[in-house]
Amino acid sequence: MAQGGFITGNVTNAETKNAIPGASVFLSNSSFGTSTTESGKYVLNGVRPGQYTLTVTLLGYEDYASTILVGREPLKLDIALKPKPLMLKEVVISSAADWKKNYEAFRKDFIGTDENAKNCVVTNPHVLNLAFNRTKQTLEANSDEFLVVDNKALGYRVKFLLKDFQSDHLANVIAYGGERLFEELPGSAAQKKKWHQKREEAYYGSAMHFFRSLYTNKLTEDGFVMYHLTRQLNPNRPPEDVIRQKAKMFYERRMKDSLDYWNSLATLSKYYKESLSKIPVMPYEVYQTTDKSGIFAFKPLNYLYVVYTKKRDEVYNKDLYRPLDMPNYEVSVVTMFDPGYSLFDMNGIIISQPPLLEGAWAKSRLSDLLPVDYVPDVK
Repeated sequence: MAQGGFITGNVTNAETKNAIPGASVFLSNSSFGTSTTESGKYVLNGVRPGQYTLTVTLLGYEDYASTILVGREPLKLDIALKPKPLMLKEVVISSAADWKKNYEAFRKDFIGTDENAKNCVVTNPHVLNLAFNRTKQTLEANSDEFLVVDNKALGYRVKFLLKDFQSDHLANVIAYGGERLFEELPGSAAQKKKWHQKREEAYYGSAMHFFRSLYTNKLTEDGFVMYHLTRQLNPNRPPEDVIRQKAKMFYERRMKDSLDYWNSLATLSKYYKESLSKIPVMPYEVYQTTDKSGIFAFKPLNYLYVVYTKKRDEVYNKDLYRPLDMPNYEVSVVTMFDPGYSLFDMNGIIISQPPLLEGAWAKSRLSDLLPVDYVPDVK
C-alpha cells in the first residue's frame, strides 16, 4: 500500500492521431493529477491502490472517463480524445439579481454552511450555468470548465467538473455528479499543521472512515455501531409540496390563522412509530466481497442506523430519530434504492448505486470532502 501504483500513457487526437499537449489527466476525487507534455505523455505515480475514474479533459474535446483498478503492477493506458462538435447551447435569460440569488443557494447546497464552508473561496463562479424552476422548486447547475474552489480550512484547491447538480427544495434532496481533483494549497508550516488537524476532524466519523472500517472489520474499534431502524411515514404530515402551496396561498391572502396552521404542519417529522433494534448489526450482515479484487458489496436492510460514538451532534433534526436513552452521538441513516445494494472500494468510496443519506453524512458538503487517497494518522 505504501509503494502505490504507477500509471502512464499518451493522449492523442482520435481523428488526426496527433499528440495532445496540455490536457488535464487525473484520478477523480483524488489528489493525483497532471497535464500531458508536448508529446502527449502523462505519468501518475505513487497512487494508493483502489478503484478510480481516470479522467482526461481539455476544452474543444469530449471528456474521457474510464474506471480503472490500481494495484502494484504498472498500468499503461493510451487515450484518444474525440474533438467536440460545435453546438449552440440553449440561452437562459436572467437578471443579475436572479443569478446572484441562485448562486448563493447553490453555494449553500454544494459547498455547505459549516465553519469550513466559510473558509471556501470560489475563484471562478461565473463558469456556472444556473437555472431555478419555480414550479418544481428545483435548482440546477452545471459547468463546461473546472469550477475552482480554494478550501482554506482543509488546505485544498478543489477543481470540479460539475456535470449535473440538482437541489430539490421540496423533497430536501441534493444530488450531483462530476469529476474532481484535489491539489495542495501552498502554506506555512503553521498553516499546514492546522490543515492537518482539520483534515483529521473531517475524516473521523465520515462515510469514508466507516466503509474502510467495515471491510477491515474495525467498526467497534473505530467507534461505529449499526442498528436496524424501523419507521413509517407520518400520516398527519401532508406532502412537502402541498404544505408549501398552502402556506404561500394563505400568506398572499393575509389569512394568518390558516398560515399558522400549515406552518405548524411543516414542523412535524416526516416519520413516526420509529424504533431501533436492540441488537447491533454485525458487519457480515451488511457487506460481502465480490468477484473483483478490492470491490465490496454493501447490502443493508432499510433503514440502517449508523452511530459514531466518538463525536457528538447537539443540533436538533426533526426528521432524525434519537432514542431518549442514547447520548447525542453523530448519527447517519442509510436508505437503499433498487437494486438494494451499493458497491464500494478499498478507499471507502461508493462507486455505484449510491444510497440516500440522512443525518451527519448528509450534511457533509464540498467544504468537508477529502481526496479518496487520504490516509489519516494511525491512532
